[in-house]
Amino acid sequence: MGKTLTEKILTDHLMVGELKKGQEIGIRIDQTLTQDATGTMAYLQFEAIGLPRVKTELSVSYIDHNTLQTGFENADDHAFLQSIAAKYGLYFSRPGNGICHQVHLERFGQPGKTLLGSDSHTPTGGGLGMLAIGAGGLDVAVAMAGGPFYLATPEVIGINLSGQLKPFVTSKDIILKVLELLGVKGGVGKVIEYFGEGLKSLTVPERATITNMGAELGATTSIFPSDEITKKFLEAQNRVFVYRELLADNDCKYDQIIEINLNDLEPLAAAPHSPDNIKTIASLEGMKVNQVAIGSCTNSSYTDLVKVAKILKGKTINPEVSLVISPGSKQVFEMLAKDGYLVDLISSGARILESACGPCIGMGQAPSTNAVSLRTFNRNFFGRSGTKDASIYLVSPETAAVSALTGVITNPTKQKLDISTNMPEHFLIDDNMIIPPLADGSEVKIIRGPNIKPLPVNNPLDNNIKGEVLIKVEDNITTDHIMPAGAKILPLRSNIPEIAKYVFTSVDKDFSQRALDKNGGFIVAGHNYGQGSSREHAALAPMYLGVKAVITKSFARIHKANLVNFGLLPLTFKNESDYENIDQGDILTLKDLLSSLKNGNEIKLINETKNKEYELLCDISDRAKDIVTAGGLLNYTKGI
Repeated sequence: MGKTLTEKILTDHLMVGELKKGQEIGIRIDQTLTQDATGTMAYLQFEAIGLPRVKTELSVSYIDHNTLQTGFENADDHAFLQSIAAKYGLYFSRPGNGICHQVHLERFGQPGKTLLGSDSHTPTGGGLGMLAIGAGGLDVAVAMAGGPFYLATPEVIGINLSGQLKPFVTSKDIILKVLELLGVKGGVGKVIEYFGEGLKSLTVPERATITNMGAELGATTSIFPSDEITKKFLEAQNRVFVYRELLADNDCKYDQIIEINLNDLEPLAAAPHSPDNIKTIASLEGMKVNQVAIGSCTNSSYTDLVKVAKILKGKTINPEVSLVISPGSKQVFEMLAKDGYLVDLISSGARILESACGPCIGMGQAPSTNAVSLRTFNRNFFGRSGTKDASIYLVSPETAAVSALTGVITNPTKQKLDISTNMPEHFLIDDNMIIPPLADGSEVKIIRGPNIKPLPVNNPLDNNIKGEVLIKVEDNITTDHIMPAGAKILPLRSNIPEIAKYVFTSVDKDFSQRALDKNGGFIVAGHNYGQGSSREHAALAPMYLGVKAVITKSFARIHKANLVNFGLLPLTFKNESDYENIDQGDILTLKDLLSSLKNGNEIKLINETKNKEYELLCDISDRAKDIVTAGGLLNYTKGI
């Protein structure tokens, strides 16, 4: 039997284990990326491992999240990251050079390579035929040290695309359709692999939009083949030397196949407050719009913004709408200026932001009270925009631009305008904002500002744990709920004692102090706990506050791995109905943990407040159990 594209790349990179569905494997990582919101902690962790230089083929440190410098903290972090890159052999993408995923696609991505990034949208690289996976910073640090990345051998869902998109229907609408079909939990433990005749009409940036938002499915990653479309993109980027054809075998077998006819698609939106709450634009037409934001790692490519410029050319945005646009990279920004499209954007009344993540992570441009904001981003979680009562709709750039003109949600397919745009034969290549690695960085001194605090390390797991239920939360709690972002909190990513004060503030403002007063305890949650961002701070900060275990109905993949990495037990109810019998404030006890974990036994949970006993499961590999027992991956790696 032939192999899927995913199986081919996994086979080529297999270091530990066998490719048997659900079994743990370790794969070699060729490339890594970090961004500044997660990178400082990742490099503190790499330093703790004690190697003189990264061992990957290529590693890049990007500055794209914490670029709003309202105090010294972000600038200090940037200086730290630049000195780390110089010392340890990384490329450094300076502030203003662009969003990590857009730049990596343009300048570093290679078909058939593995990429591990400390950002959940790292799967963007799948649009180029990479096996690109988001993970916590500690996993990335270990990969930079030459260690394998461990994951469960994934199932592979094949999505067969046929037909061709109609005018003003976009790749954003394809991934929104997939989200409608599978939901935010439908990709957990799976890779989404695209194939079919419909691929021939999708450019690499369009494919990257789809793989980028595959993160919202909970998928391990998403991937497209490397074909003639890929080759043309790499030729235009003056990097055709990295091209290799990479296709699934004709006789490969997918675990599930989903058929999507592109001819049948129409413009869609993800309505508040989840990326899988899909509505047709036709059903939303006429709703008043207050803000439109175009950009993010999902939809900020050159061709995306050229189409927006063609829609806005010679027109003025509605006087009651604020329109902001973030070009995805310096390359995109320069080409828009050189080709005259930037003038059209500015003349329309759009506010041009720097090439960074910006409003997507709540870094500025929070909507007004009770606003409706159309965004071309990838997430619309409650409060993520910075305004709790705002309603965020995720849409294509075309829908966003047309609606900015009318002031209401408008179906773009009614436009008579021709906005068809070909991929450039040659992109503007200017890498002057990328600093290459030094041949020898041994003499470089690391710059550490006062906001960069030592890395907290957990203690080995106790055999018996007793504590209070510090908080009980429902299904689909995101890492934004656990560890909020935004301009106030993101600058504290290097300072765990300070950022820990904000754990769960959007849910329960007293959580942090309560956890400290109670000397830690337990978190109890519903399904899909920890969905969304890869931010390991959502595990690290609760660990600092004394949380010993998280008990849920189910976990999101990256967050579960992050809990393990920092020595917090990820436990699930054997009987989900037991969730209803536990309340905040209950005193819980876990006994004989070490022997239960070692022998693979169910774990007994005693609710001393209610005098009840429950059975819990710890569904992680033997290796992961050893990591938790050691008190986390750093202790485990160093043999503590």
